[in-house]
Amino acid sequence: MKFNALLLVGISAKSTHSFSYRALPAGTVNLSSSVERDVYTMADWAAGYGVQQAEGVQLTSYDGRDYFPMTQSYIPAGSPVMYVPSDLTFTSSKSMREFGASLSQCENQLIQANLQDKVPLFRIFFKIVAEYEKGEESPWYPWLNSLPRIYNTGASMSYACFDCLPPYAAYLALSERQNFVNFQKAIRNGPFSEEILKNVTVLKWAYNVALTRSIDMGGERVIAPLADMFNHGAETEVEISVDGNGDCYAYASVDIPAGSPLRVSYGDPTDPTPLFAKYGFLDESSPGTFCKLMHMRSEMEALGYTFANLLFYQENGGISPEVFDVVLYHVLLESDGGAADGFYRAVVGGDENTKAQYHDQYWPYTKEELQKHVDGTLRDLDRWSTKANSYDLNTHPRVPLILQHNAFVKETFLRVKANLDMM
Repeated sequence: MKFNALLLVGISAKSTHSFSYRALPAGTVNLSSSVERDVYTMADWAAGYGVQQAEGVQLTSYDGRDYFPMTQSYIPAGSPVMYVPSDLTFTSSKSMREFGASLSQCENQLIQANLQDKVPLFRIFFKIVAEYEKGEESPWYPWLNSLPRIYNTGASMSYACFDCLPPYAAYLALSERQNFVNFQKAIRNGPFSEEILKNVTVLKWAYNVALTRSIDMGGERVIAPLADMFNHGAETEVEISVDGNGDCYAYASVDIPAGSPLRVSYGDPTDPTPLFAKYGFLDESSPGTFCKLMHMRSEMEALGYTFANLLFYQENGGISPEVFDVVLYHVLLESDGGAADGFYRAVVGGDENTKAQYHDQYWPYTKEELQKHVDGTLRDLDRWSTKANSYDLNTHPRVPLILQHNAFVKETFLRVKANLDMM
């Protein structure tokens, strides 16, 4: 396997001649939860194959489990931070070229399940399984051996976990689990050993790696080893791009002081629940959370809104205007069909004056419905958390994260309740 090395102006060159690293255990990557990640061997491996970093950039960990890049030197905005050559990256298109018909046969099952949009991710998943099966013979073995063994994503949760989450979080987490199950079924048509195809632990690990470490570049899924270690931030310091050749570049999006973590955006920072379900962490810097009006989802969709529009805000208990629209539309549908039609036309037609008149006229009913929802959700959160606390951590290791998520939601809802009660 041959790699190209490319020097960028402002980036310190790493040696690309032969190098050595600590001997690794024979065979495939050990996925036992007790095995520590071999991150620094991977960093040496990446440098030897042409990955370059700005002066002062280094991997850091506060707990020995999560590793991320930070800089010990000042990096001005627009400066290169990291470069990963194309021959080291995984992409969905390269997987298709490599595996061809065997991959297409698997993808057909996803397409039949109406999961066409998951095909690029499946190609990355397929490639990871293929490299895992090669064990030490895989050129990417040091990278695979550096990855986490334990994931807290929705795909890794059990039905007992879903029972302890608010409906929206449970819905998103269960969706990830269902996606994994479909990937597991589809790959059975692949050219892998029975030992691999029947090993749920391996397949779930490969799915989590593909999901959490790949980035979507206009429909193309890409994993760039070492660049996949940037953490998420509501405020980011780094932006990543991939050129037509597949080379990956990370640049400073702002002036970065020495001693700063280097972060990218994993998704919408205004609501932590989608990140919780997909990546398995809670971003407590998020300003709000979805208002949990899952029983009004049809009203939300009819008005042209999404979950991202319907927010409760943590800092002051604020409520997004779209929440009031959805709740009022729900109230009117149940009590006055004619008024519901008029309100609907005002909302979708952008008639703010008419919409405001409806809100003024029916405000007591909107407030009452919202209070009922908030009070009920607070009771449910206590019940869900009590149930989670009854679980054995040895068999349900994701309980602490679930409790953290529920506590964040509860704190937000308590502030919304105080706000509503004063209205």
